[in-house]
Amino acid sequence: MSKIAVIFYGPPGAGKGTQANLLVWRKNFIHFDSGKFLEQLVHDPQNKNNKIIQRERKLFDTGALMTPSVVLKFSSEKAKEVAKAGFNMVFSGAPRTLYEAFGSDANKNNGLMAVLEKYYGKKNIYPFLIDIKPEISIQRNGKRLVCSVCANAILYDNASHKHKTCPLCGAPLRQRILDNPTVFKTRIEEYENRTLPILTQLKKRGYKVIKVDGRPSPFKVHEMVLRKLIV
Repeated sequence: MSKIAVIFYGPPGAGKGTQANLLVWRKNFIHFDSGKFLEQLVHDPQNKNNKIIQRERKLFDTGALMTPSVVLKFSSEKAKEVAKAGFNMVFSGAPRTLYEAFGSDANKNNGLMAVLEKYYGKKNIYPFLIDIKPEISIQRNGKRLVCSVCANAILYDNASHKHKTCPLCGAPLRQRILDNPTVFKTRIEEYENRTLPILTQLKKRGYKVIKVDGRPSPFKVHEMVLRKLIV
């Protein structure tokens, strides 16, 4: 059976990372969580004197997308590494800009999609759109807490939950910088203006973007995803 690559798109709070992790846990995918990777990169104390990374940190911490060429370098390297090792791969929200996805006008073969097509084959790439309304996205992210160690997100329906520590590893919970209301507003704008156009281009290039309802519980969304995949 051919190996496949899955890309989850959707606004902040859609559950992209959760769906990617469910494929990891149940179907042995490798998940490149670009958001988590970049957050760790820009906040690593060892990079405090790296001018390029500190420049990117200023973008990251305000909710703006990082420089596309920097992100593309990391994501392409990871995609090649995983593909050559023979694993299925899943991305949560990446590539995030047209440049990251398709390269520059001068070189349209240096984007992440070209890398995935080379190593997985176009027919084995599955782009998903996890669809939720903006008000649900705002509600989810405004109350979201994540584990400070394993990054496990706490699932709850209202603000009355009493969790202070992670039920998985016991570490303290925290609110991500990206979930600050002011930062979140910028993230929504960045998604709508810079990421959503990728889906239009994918359709023009012959891809079928698979739309799933992001409102149900994660395990139900996961079941909808599996029905669309051959794994």
